[in-house]
Amino acid sequence: MYFVRLVLPFFSHPQKNRSMSKTHVLIVNLGSPDDTSVPAVRRYLAEFLSDKRVVDLPRWQWWPILHGIILRTRPAKTAASYQQIWTATGSPLVVTTRKQAQLLGQRFVNDGVSVHYAMRYGNPSIGSVLNDIITDDCDHLLVFPLYPQYSRTTVETVRDKVTLELAKRSFHFSVDHIDSYYNNEGYIQAMADHIRNFQAQYEQPDKLIFSYHGIPKRYAENGDVYPQHCHETTRLLVEKLGLSPSQYLTTFQSRFGREEWLQPYTDETLKALAQKGDKIVHVLSPAFSADCLETLEELEVENRGYFEKNGGKIYRYIPALNDDERHIDVLESIIRQRLSTRNGNA
Repeated sequence: MYFVRLVLPFFSHPQKNRSMSKTHVLIVNLGSPDDTSVPAVRRYLAEFLSDKRVVDLPRWQWWPILHGIILRTRPAKTAASYQQIWTATGSPLVVTTRKQAQLLGQRFVNDGVSVHYAMRYGNPSIGSVLNDIITDDCDHLLVFPLYPQYSRTTVETVRDKVTLELAKRSFHFSVDHIDSYYNNEGYIQAMADHIRNFQAQYEQPDKLIFSYHGIPKRYAENGDVYPQHCHETTRLLVEKLGLSPSQYLTTFQSRFGREEWLQPYTDETLKALAQKGDKIVHVLSPAFSADCLETLEELEVENRGYFEKNGGKIYRYIPALNDDERHIDVLESIIRQRLSTRNGNA
């Protein structure tokens, strides 16, 4: 696991008793539109796809594509996808992240630690939540992006946004960041138990597919360690589950545009498995701490279609850990470890 301390302006309060110090934890996930309307989805996609960490093309090259083509054509299709997964209480990702924050807050209620949640894109925004934290009694902020595997396109852009928003404000606390937990023992155990319980309820598959969100291959070639983290997560899970090489595959999903992304691709793999005779597959994504569009629609619906249309018989998506108690245990442990390290008690 990687921890990075971000050195930001810190102004002490000599009159404050350190025993009364207050820590705030901010968990962050990717985000979601405010609703399933086309305008809301367009606003969300505009913010997301304007991030230079997500699409690093020169702005003169990317802006005409984004504003002239993508934001004119893609929002309607994406809105229809969101409509398939939206719940009575809103976006599944936002609802689950809110629940995770509430459950974690209960774990720290006697520790002088408050837990908040924000979305990197959309609402609640990082800026609005930082406003709440700044107005409260705060000595230290721990930012925890809920991406198990580090990538510049996810974890690093959270740091960018927190730094940018804090630079606009006057604040008097130190800031730390958790970078990843792809190899955390508790996380691996919780995922392995989750898989075992799911398969005990259903059946053993011909193949277990570990599908991770993709990034352009060029990003990895330029030093993003994300694929290494993904493969290490798979290795540890396979070791814990006792799987042979013929029983599993690691794939990458959600590619966008014409550029080559990390391979093998999940959709193409599922088509090929069905065509060669595999009848039962189970698919999960260890890259997601909460179910969202990429899991509930892309993996559960779209990729099921690819497998079944090519001759596959049974396709099952294994849900994310979401607000499962074992998942909250893992997140609590990671937070406590970091705070203990900061306080010199580890």
